[in-house]
Amino acid sequence: MRDAVAAAAAAVTELVGDQASGWDRAGRLPEDVVRKLGAAGQLAAQIPARYGGPGWSSTDSGEFTAHVGSLCSSLRSVMTSQGMAAWTVERLGDPEQAAALLPRLTSGDTAAVAFSEPQAGSDLSAVATTVTVAGDTLSLTGRKQWVTAAEYADLFLVVARMGEDGAVVVVPRNAPGVQVRPVADPLGCRAAGHAEVLLDDVRLPLSSLLGGGRQPLSLLVTTALAYGRISVAWGCVGILRACVTAAVGHARSREQFGQPLGRHQLVARHLADLWTAEQVATRACEYASRCWDENAPDLVTAVVLAKYVSAGHAAKGAAAAVQVLASAGAQDGHLVARAYRDAKLMEIIEGSNEMCQLMLADHALSRR
Repeated sequence: MRDAVAAAAAAVTELVGDQASGWDRAGRLPEDVVRKLGAAGQLAAQIPARYGGPGWSSTDSGEFTAHVGSLCSSLRSVMTSQGMAAWTVERLGDPEQAAALLPRLTSGDTAAVAFSEPQAGSDLSAVATTVTVAGDTLSLTGRKQWVTAAEYADLFLVVARMGEDGAVVVVPRNAPGVQVRPVADPLGCRAAGHAEVLLDDVRLPLSSLLGGGRQPLSLLVTTALAYGRISVAWGCVGILRACVTAAVGHARSREQFGQPLGRHQLVARHLADLWTAEQVATRACEYASRCWDENAPDLVTAVVLAKYVSAGHAAKGAAAAVQVLASAGAQDGHLVARAYRDAKLMEIIEGSNEMCQLMLADHALSRR
């Protein structure tokens, strides 16, 4: 399996090349890049082989995610979106739905998960998108915002309220009543296809309800977020690795006052902290993926911890890298400038740092 991961990493390195900065400035990934990775099953590498996926472990998928994250966080964000969608179908869909949908996500089709709303972020009780059923047809109405990869998606997995319960509805992009409006000038991951999705009386067959619907709303969101959090965490490891490489390379080659920049103690401190951040984030992600692969009792806490630690370290580490490179890295398009913006967004998405802190505090308080 490690050989397959290494081969995939080499292929995506060649595919991305030196284009990530241009994609970021343009705010768009090339469609053929997204489709090529999707057709190879590499946008959601944990999809089981019986559905046409690579069937990688969380550990192998995580290392691949970190590699893609070191090259282009926008492309990694699309991977996270696809993986969240696939995991949601696998966990909530019935066997027929899984057999119909998962092979599509390993053959070139793309999907995005839509749960955030103008008044519903961390507060799940505020979800206002509704699904109603009449006979063998459902109607879906609502407004979703900050849907990652929405601009590239063929399918949307929409979290909605179904009476007192919740539901996930699989919505084709071309269904009547669906509108996609791109988010203008996002702070980070500018080519990740963030968009608002408007749903105006979208009518679909009942088979569009994953698992028949009427599940607890909290279960629906946490199912998708579990995958999203660990994917973002590994992506932050990639950001840190890219920043270490850039900062160390600059500190070795740049001379100030007759010696390499890295030999100045205050600069060396930044390098030490940056390398330490990468190591700590890596270990937290490795532990979370091991819990995932073993379905360990501590899985939920391990994933939240990995996301919190990795996102926080990535934001601080990217800032340190910009400081080391100074004017050389303080321009739009430079790897560390892009990392600085992307990493900040990682402290917000898939559960803000503050929400992670609350969950970790609850875990600490519940221990005996």
